[in-house]
This record gives sequence, structure tokens and C-alpha cells, in this order.
Amino acid sequence: MATLETVKSSLIGQDQTPEETPSQQSRAAFDRFAVQDETSGERYMTVEGFVNAITQSSGAQDYHKISREQYAILFQAADRRNAGKVTLSDWVVFTNLLAKPDAEYEIAFRLFDTQGTGRVTWDGFVETLERNRGNVADSETVPFDWNSKWANLYVGKKGKRHELTYSQFAQMLRGLQGERLRQAFLFYDRDDNGYIEPEEFARIVRDTVGHKLSDHLLQNLPTLCNLGESSKISYSTVRAFSNVVREMDMVDNIVRAAASRSADGRITKTDFFVQASRMTRYSLFTPMEVDILFHFAGLDNATGRLTVEDFAKIADPTWIEAGDTATRAVAEGGVPASTTSFLSDLLESAYHFGLGAVAGGFGASVVYPIDLVKTRMQNQRSKVVGQLMYKNSMDCFKKVIKNEGFKGLYSGLGPQLIGVAPEKAIKLTVNDLVRGKLKAADGSIPIPYEILAGGTAGGCQVIFTNPLEIVKIRLQVQGELAKNVAGVPRRSALWIVKSLGLFGLYRGASACLMRDIPFSAIYFPTYAHLKKDYFGESPTKKLGILQLLTAGAIAGMPAAYLTTPADVIKTRLQVEARKGETNYRGIVHAFTTILREEGPKALFKGGPARIFRSSPQFGATLAAYEFLQTTFPLHPEDEAAAAGTLSPGLTKQSEKAPLPYLRSRNALKIILDLDVNFGNYRGRSLSPVLSTSAGASTTPRLGGLLGK
Repeated sequence: MATLETVKSSLIGQDQTPEETPSQQSRAAFDRFAVQDETSGERYMTVEGFVNAITQSSGAQDYHKISREQYAILFQAADRRNAGKVTLSDWVVFTNLLAKPDAEYEIAFRLFDTQGTGRVTWDGFVETLERNRGNVADSETVPFDWNSKWANLYVGKKGKRHELTYSQFAQMLRGLQGERLRQAFLFYDRDDNGYIEPEEFARIVRDTVGHKLSDHLLQNLPTLCNLGESSKISYSTVRAFSNVVREMDMVDNIVRAAASRSADGRITKTDFFVQASRMTRYSLFTPMEVDILFHFAGLDNATGRLTVEDFAKIADPTWIEAGDTATRAVAEGGVPASTTSFLSDLLESAYHFGLGAVAGGFGASVVYPIDLVKTRMQNQRSKVVGQLMYKNSMDCFKKVIKNEGFKGLYSGLGPQLIGVAPEKAIKLTVNDLVRGKLKAADGSIPIPYEILAGGTAGGCQVIFTNPLEIVKIRLQVQGELAKNVAGVPRRSALWIVKSLGLFGLYRGASACLMRDIPFSAIYFPTYAHLKKDYFGESPTKKLGILQLLTAGAIAGMPAAYLTTPADVIKTRLQVEARKGETNYRGIVHAFTTILREEGPKALFKGGPARIFRSSPQFGATLAAYEFLQTTFPLHPEDEAAAAGTLSPGLTKQSEKAPLPYLRSRNALKIILDLDVNFGNYRGRSLSPVLSTSAGASTTPRLGGLLGK
């Protein structure tokens, strides 16, 4: 039964669902990282196991923004009984919490709701904050007054404090960033003139929002003083910078939308403002904020016309300079990113080339007898009725079998299989490559670009198509010549190649371009839209072989028939003229001669056979190509991890990661708004995570986590 279901899904497709439910995934993660108590037999996770389960790793990820030990903060939220360990029931409750839409704020709330009452007291808040604050001297951080008027607005004055509900606590965290900036600015504005030094501004940003910004941006913070008239930085500039950081996700969306509308993918400040007006109901960005955004994004591009890549340097917290990446990789004993990227691109190209070759050979073999009939029909000249050998395609098919046997239907298949591998591989690879380069930020591609991608692929394949076609055609027609003219020897493909020479192999190449460019320009966009718009292909719906074959066959019908005149002219130019037949001198001469001697109908000779050949051939080729891609994926681990993963953002170095990791990371960003050293326990004798631990046996494992 399982085999039948597999065959059925391969043929007709299926709506893909995650292989495991969230509860099953949660249990699998627990089983993977839990340890067992030798006495009681109970399974539980230590701090190290918990962090590994959250990040779905064993410590190999890049934690240069949020340190690995800071993920242990979340252990306190999961350890509901303060036992120093997380049991299966604790883990299930925690992962269920991660699935909630407001998980990030609720995790932060539970961290400070130490009594589990649904309320956060002021004393409990301050105690938890101090207990988890890193071992950093006060002189090394910007001070923050938790007894300020701002704090009093949320919890009341001293002696009149009230407890915070979840909603009140979340709203306080939301407004905290602005108040931290205000207090920090006042701290450094010793002259009370509304200005601070660029270095002081850089320190404020690093201590308040450094965990949300890229290294590239942090390194260039002092350059903001060059934006105004003064060499110092005003409070309005600091607030404007803060607003840009807070709205970075919206900035990213606006930039990508504006770039997709630009002809060259570059945008100006005006383009940004116009797109922002389209996407927001109110004016979200001031002129100063846009100036700041373009200043930092344009540090390496002074033209004022910036690309998505330029903005990614500031929008993506994980963005690293290419040189830094290589240095880090070498320092860790790895391979520089540029080298691995080159090898990866080379491997991917070879992979697509190999699949295209196999798929192309399969498609050509399936329809080769039809191709032979098509060629003989197109080469048949009807100037004199008595010279007609075949009445129609079916008559041609029967006579080939009668005169040459079944083997005659496959005359010239050898060169076809040799040439079709690079031909189809180049065609499929170039189409995929160009479509990938022309895609918009949201993954869509305009129809003109789809046509351009297909036409480019068709043009590139001619370098292999033309020699293949001329050898194949001459092998296909020599069977009928040998039957009708006594003493005519059969020639091999090698003999034909030698007799034609290099330039002769490209005879009729112009006509070949006239056929292949429009064919692919029609075929590939039609195929893509049939899959998406008619058969409903989507990230959650996988099409089966029959659906792919049908889409390919339908797309091939108009492409094949509308390009038949170019195919007829190409065939006439490439076949050696027989005695008494017109010798065509070129495309124009062949076109006018055929019209004059045989009429317009002759230009569509073999049209039906071409449909019956090209349509199923390309359908079979593309169906085989996509089937092979699914069956033999280049990155099997990515396919396996596809279910239950999300991309953290449309940024330069966007990654696929487990949803629990993304939610945990975002929760930590909110918590670190309180203090960037929150959870940085280096230098302490014992982590507060285990300060109430009942199981001292977990302490050595914590040492391994912190790298002591």
C-alpha cells in the first residue's frame, strides 16, 4: 500500500505537509539533547542541552551578535520549578509557548514573573535584572535610572508601586529603548547644549541596540557627524537614528519594493519616499531619518543610487564583510567563504548540467521516431507531384518501417544523444540562471523578463544545437535516398562531420537561432504559468509527473507550431540538395523560393509532426528534470529541514532556521534591550541560571557551555 501511495504522489502530486507535527518535533528535539539520571532513570535537559535544543545545533553556529551563553537566559523561563533542569513536560510547555504569536514578549514576561502569578512586581523586576546582569563594571556601561519619572509612569512612585500585568510589562519594554537613549544622551551632554561627541554617540548605540545592528554599521557610527553642519551630533539626530533602527523591517520592505520597480535595481531618496508613501498610511519617515539611512547605506557607494546589497549592510545584523568572513573561517581552520562559494557554484552548475543531460537524453529518445518523420516531411519538395514520396506523416511512418525496418525510425539517434546532453543542459541551466537573476524581492518575475530568460536560453543552446541538427538530419534522410537511388552508400556521423568541417557544421545557424530563440521565449513562460496558475503549484503543493508532463506538453504546442517556418527553412539549408533540386543560398533565398515554388503551406510542413514531437519531448524532458531534482536533491539536508523552518528576514545573508530558534532569538533581542550584558555570566562563580538549582550535577555541563 505504501508503494502504491508513493507512486500515486509521484504521478499526480500531493499537498505537502510537515513530516512531523510540532509536538512530534518537540519530542524529537528533547530525545536528542536530553540526558538520563542514572538513579531515577528520568530524562531531562541541562542548560547546555537546552541551548542545543533551542538552536538545533551542538555549538557550531555563529553567535557573534547574541552570545551562546545568553541563550541560557531562556532556561529560567522553561524551568518552571526552579529545579535546575528541564523535564519533558517543561520542554513541551516551553515549545508550545514558542508557537504563540506573541511568544517573544511572553517569554520575557515569564522570565521576570518569578512567582508565576501573572504579575511582575517592581522589586522582583529589579532583582531579576541585577541577578542576570553580566559582570561588567559600572564605568563600562551607560547608566540607566530605574527610579526615573519615566519608570514611575509605568509602575508608580516609590511607596506607591503597583504590579505590572503582561500587557503593561510588554508596553514598558516597547518604550524602553527610547528612554535609554534619552538618559544616555543627557549623561554625555555635560554642557546642556544638545550635542554630544561622535564617539559618545557610538558608545550609546553599542550599549543600547548593538545586538540589533551589523558590525559594518557599528564600525561607522562616528561618521554620522559628517551629515550635519556641526562636527558633533544633536539629540534630534540620535532620535532619528533610533527611529530608523526601530523601523528596520519596514525599511527593508520599502527598499526591496522600490528596487523591484527600478530598471537597474538602484534607488534614490526620492524613490524611497515614493515607495514609502505607497506602503504606509502615514508619513513614517522624516527627511532626517532618510538622510541617515542613505548615509550609512551609501558609505561604499557615493553615487546616491543604492542597491539592495548596500542596504543589507545595515539592515542585516549578521552581515559581515567578505574579508572578515574569510579571516574568521581561516582562523577557525576552515575554508574561506570565497573559496567555498566558488566550489559551491561549480558543484551546483555541474549538478544542473548532469540532470539536464539525463533528462534531455530521455526526452529525445521517447520522441525520436516522430522527429525522423518530421524531418523527412520537411525535406520533401512538392514542386513536382511525381516526386512526392510521402502523402502525409502517417504514410511516411509506415514507409520507413516497411523500407528500413523498425531500426530505421532511430537513424541518427547516436549523435542526437551525444549532442542533446549539453544542449538541454545549457538550455535548462541558462533559463534557471537568468530567471534567478531577474526575480524581484518577493520571488516574482515580470512576464517580459520571463520571455527574455527563455529567449536567452534558446540562443545559448544553438552552439550545440546546430552541429547536432545538421548531422542528425543528414543521417535521417539518407535512408530514403539509399532506397530510391541505387549505389548510394550509407555514411556515418563521423564521415558527415569530417566532410562538413567546422564552418559547415554551422550552416543554417541563423535559421536555427530564428527557431530556438522564439521557441524558448514562448515555451518557458507558458510552462511556468501553467504549473503555477492552472495546476496550482505552490510551496505547499508539489506537482506530480503527470501534471509536469501535461504542462510541458501543452506549453510546447504553440511554441512548436509557431516556429515551424523557421524549422523548415533550417532543414532545407542543412540538407544537401539532390540533383535537380534548388540549392538554397541563405534564409531569405530559401524563404522566397519556398513561397514561390510550393506556396505558404509548405512553410508549415511537418507542423503537426513537430507538435507531436516537440511538445511531448520537452514535456518529458522537463518532467524528468524536475523529478530528478526532487529525487536527487543537491542539498538533501535543506530538503529535510524545509518543514517547520522560516527565513528570518529578506536580508543579504538570510538563513533558514528552526522556528523555535528564531522565536528564541527575537525574545532575547527584546530582553537585551534592558541591558546588553543580560545573561553574560562570564567571570561569575556560578550562573544565576543555576543559583537555585537542586541538582549540582549539572554545574560542570554549564562550564562547558560558557567555555570556562
